[in-house]
Amino acid sequence: MDMVAGTAHTSMKPFQSPASNFCSIKKFMNSASHNKADTPSFFELVYQVVRLIPKGRVTTYGAIAAYLGSKQSSRAVGYALNGAHFIKPKVPAQRVVNRNGMLSGKAHFETPTRMQELLEKEGVIVKDETIQNFSKHFWDPAKELSL
Repeated sequence: MDMVAGTAHTSMKPFQSPASNFCSIKKFMNSASHNKADTPSFFELVYQVVRLIPKGRVTTYGAIAAYLGSKQSSRAVGYALNGAHFIKPKVPAQRVVNRNGMLSGKAHFETPTRMQELLEKEGVIVKDETIQNFSKHFWDPAKELSL
């Protein structure tokens, strides 16, 4: 990924279905050795996982980092999502919140309320910038995408 005039650009492959994204993540995670040219960046892996989160569900930065084998990289997941608004195909970054269900990434959306609006459009109730009934909406990639 490179930065051009403050805009994130990536050399993502053409759109793949969620099932094929999962297969490519699974293949990468299970491979003992991989050709560096074929290895997706950490950011690209984050985007692939986030695209798999169903509407009306949310996950956390830490859950994605742990799923990708880098438990201590929740901030890196956040950095990846900061520029996700410019990535095609779309990355539903509104579905990723902090470990307490708070909309900690809301400042990186077009308006301060846009993240909440997008979640509410998907049926997620947000009060005081926090997901209500968080455990009901929580989507754990380690369980849902078990390798």
